[in-house]
Amino acid sequence: MTSNHSHERNRIFLITGLGIALLIAIFLSPFASSDPDGLDRVSQDLNFDEKAAENAPAQKLPFYNVFNEYALRGVPETVATPLAGLVGTLATFGLAWGIGKLAVRNSNSTSTNSHDES
Repeated sequence: MTSNHSHERNRIFLITGLGIALLIAIFLSPFASSDPDGLDRVSQDLNFDEKAAENAPAQKLPFYNVFNEYALRGVPETVATPLAGLVGTLATFGLAWGIGKLAVRNSNSTSTNSHDES
């Protein structure tokens, strides 16, 4: 009974956290500063922003055609940034969830193997 209650509390915590992250990504991202971020600002301050490679390796990645800076390409400008925030948040969540599941599975199999050997 305690295990089910713990799983339910974890699920509620997870869904609430994801919901808050999605709300922030969708509704607050349009208000983000248009000033350059850290690396762009440093490159401008030190006058090497013009030396960026024209054919940067990042432009060869498969998702380069989908995203442009912090917005989705080919989408109306008013929704491009919120949609990019939504996609980015879900992608980050999915990666973290998958890594977590693999880590738990590996730790469970390791602990099961050590109990079998005893």
